[in-house]
Amino acid sequence: MFDGYDSCSEDTSSSSSSEESEEEVAPLPSSLPIIKNNGQVYTYPDGKSGMATCEMCGMVGVRDAFYSKTKRFCSVSCSRSYSSNSKKASILARLQGKPPTKKAKVLQKQPLVAKLAAYAQYQATLQNQAKTKAGNSAISVEGFSWGNYINSNSFIAAPVTCFKHAPMGTCWGDISENVRIEVPNTDCSLPTKVFWIAGIIKLAGYNALLRYEGFENDSSLDFWCNICGSDIHPVGWCAASGKPLVPPRTVQHKYTNWKAFLVKRLTGAKTLPPDFSQKVSESMQYPFKPCMRVEVVDKRHLCRTRVAVVESVIGGRLRLVYEESEDRTDDFWCHMHSPLIHHIGWSRSIGHRFKRSDITKKQDGHFDTPPHLFAKVKEVDQSGEWFKEGMKLEAIDPLNLSTICVATIRKVTQNFLLNGLTTSGKRAPSQHQ
Repeated sequence: MFDGYDSCSEDTSSSSSSEESEEEVAPLPSSLPIIKNNGQVYTYPDGKSGMATCEMCGMVGVRDAFYSKTKRFCSVSCSRSYSSNSKKASILARLQGKPPTKKAKVLQKQPLVAKLAAYAQYQATLQNQAKTKAGNSAISVEGFSWGNYINSNSFIAAPVTCFKHAPMGTCWGDISENVRIEVPNTDCSLPTKVFWIAGIIKLAGYNALLRYEGFENDSSLDFWCNICGSDIHPVGWCAASGKPLVPPRTVQHKYTNWKAFLVKRLTGAKTLPPDFSQKVSESMQYPFKPCMRVEVVDKRHLCRTRVAVVESVIGGRLRLVYEESEDRTDDFWCHMHSPLIHHIGWSRSIGHRFKRSDITKKQDGHFDTPPHLFAKVKEVDQSGEWFKEGMKLEAIDPLNLSTICVATIRKVTQNFLLNGLTTSGKRAPSQHQ
């Protein structure tokens, strides 16, 4: 009944394993009904004749496909499990002072209909568990909120300014706590979209915890929002665009003159730069485009490169699919400024190892990435001592990025990039674990 069932006490030295392939099943016409048994696909030609039921797991299948000459079991595992359980039952009977039984109690036969019904129920249970697991997985991924995670644990998020290579990394300095912005007012019963002013309470990357003006110390309607969103504007945008500013319904009764309240609250306050949305748009423009061809490190052989095609660009990160991958699943992720990617022809120009592609002609729509899009290697002073083959140094282990190992320089390429470091397997002492 349970495909692939293995006994925990399986005897790997049993001589019965030699019977596993003693008979071959002759091929049958493809027009016959098909069933699955023990991970393989077989056919049965004449209904019930030629069928067998496994005495261990109850699986029903083609007799010729069953294990050994006796055809009592559907697989080697069931045969061994049967023997093991029989031995266990006999030992238990002796310990209890009972005569040994010929078969274990777990092997009591059931009617064929009952076995088939049980098997169908088992399959349905597996499918339900798979659906439940998939559903929970989707919820756990899509439902995760950086803002709630940071806020509920009182964590401090690394600011965007720490990541110069990320979008807005070089122009995020104007964003800080207490900055006022104009955002949609969700605490309103009007049929049209209206806006109100909110202040930044806390930052977590691109996300900000906002509080509407007028709530003072009341955090009941605080909410997290992506500052780079299209509905986020500097103070004054509504006036310039003719959009209404409407106070939230919860605090609407607190003040009779909201205009005077805003003038008092906003005097001396900071807001977003007028060109903030333009900067966001510009920072999301990337020179790399899908279908561009590049040379990238071979993740299976780190000392060589191979051709890959840009599949997608997300936040400056490239999903590169190796050119020979037919199902588009053999991929590699890296940033567009990564030193691991190069223009086509780079490996040949400096004498680096390169895996030639079996594809002799570019696919339609694919084109080589212009060389000027790649990060240039920094020039260094070589007037003194320089790297030479055989020198020892400390290097990050490429197969275990949390470890620094003793390494040997095997080759120095023409542009002085170290290549072919051989690690000794010895972990170098480090103050930063």
